Amino acid sequence: MGQPTSRTSASPWLTVIVLCVGQMMIVLDQNIVNVALPAVQQGLGFSAENLVWVVNGYVIPFGGLLLAGRLGDLVGRRAVFLTGITLFSASSLLCGFAASEVMLIVSRFVQGVGGAIASACILGMVATMFSDQRKQAQAIGAYSFASAGGGAVGPLLDGVLTDLLSWNWIFFINAPIGAMLIMVSLRTVPRDRGEGMSKGTAFLGALLVTAGMMLLVYTIVDAENAGWSSAQTLILGPLSVLLLGGFVLRQATGAHPLLPLKFFRSRSLTAANIVQFMVIAGMFGLLFFSTLYLQRVLKYSSLQAGLSFVPIAVVIAAVSLGLSARLITRFGQRPVLFGGLILIAAAFVMLSFTRVNGVYLADFLPASLVMGLGFGLAAPAMMGLGMAAVTPAESGVASGLFNTTQQIGGAIGLTVLSTLVTARTNSLTAVGKSEVEALVGGYHVASWPLRDSY
Repeated sequence: MGQPTSRTSASPWLTVIVLCVGQMMIVLDQNIVNVALPAVQQGLGFSAENLVWVVNGYVIPFGGLLLAGRLGDLVGRRAVFLTGITLFSASSLLCGFAASEVMLIVSRFVQGVGGAIASACILGMVATMFSDQRKQAQAIGAYSFASAGGGAVGPLLDGVLTDLLSWNWIFFINAPIGAMLIMVSLRTVPRDRGEGMSKGTAFLGALLVTAGMMLLVYTIVDAENAGWSSAQTLILGPLSVLLLGGFVLRQATGAHPLLPLKFFRSRSLTAANIVQFMVIAGMFGLLFFSTLYLQRVLKYSSLQAGLSFVPIAVVIAAVSLGLSARLITRFGQRPVLFGGLILIAAAFVMLSFTRVNGVYLADFLPASLVMGLGFGLAAPAMMGLGMAAVTPAESGVASGLFNTTQQIGGAIGLTVLSTLVTARTNSLTAVGKSEVEALVGGYHVASWPLRDSY
């Protein structure tokens, strides 16, 4: 974790818990607004076209701030983590007090910046907390649960707060949690000394990758609205690729690269990021379209829809916090990863058979339990495989790379799946299917694109 300049008396496990709480809070806010979107639209008078930016405004900074992980390597990960949590918490208050579309979208963007800065360093700190393989696997398992659990708990907390209080409280709740995290982190997270800015002051590279990644994510998430063949998409897409190409060239020729290209010579690190991209793309689709299925087809309330995701969070917690570490220690990361991926694929196939007159216990619960088991096994193995390929001094930038891959996977996955679902729903409506039948047929495509349910 860099060079320590002071130590705390806190247990390393307490430090891991603090960092994982921060990760869960940040991930939770990525999809906590899904259930509350109708209430936000009614409360602030959002247009249908702009409502999606309540989500996208948070996602875009995550895709672009790859440099935050490297910044932690240079100036100290503790300082970067605390800065990010402070910015995240303050902007959460602004989101809660937002009185207009513009104010909420801008505040969400700033909130995303704070979340990206903080989370870019968390995995690097967690992965280097222990040298023992079993304890390291357990720590990464805790991080995996925080990431996945935040996604699964989001709809539940969203439903409770929106139904019992108002949509504003899905943001207000971050302020006291963030303040408590900052106070506890100052006492439990040890100071670390980074390499120094002279080791990586690649400002041009930072500018190129930030601009390129943010532009790429913006182009992707707005493609469904603007059109994949629109002038906006056809111009901004190649421009973002050009900026990223400039970044790669800069990394190959610069004396102090922000992201050394040697990283990608590691097959383990590269494969782990590719797998994470695909898994997170699928998980985003699961959470988003399952929420729509429960509310629009089964007619669940916000609270009922949120409670429906409790089992998947429980299974992910049980597996990632206990079983995964034992299996990884005994069999290794690759076999556990493959087993988890097989279960995830099986869960998506199961979801493609949900019915118009479905029953939660038969149509949704079994698939969600299998998904929780698969993700609880795959995520710790996947992240452990990637982080084992880098040195402790490089763990910050590797953590930032994982963070960026996760967010881009979510953005691209949800956008592509939304396009497929919309096209399928419209085609079914055009041939005379009822609204509910068309919706379910569209959701089936998100789970298994080759399935023709009608």
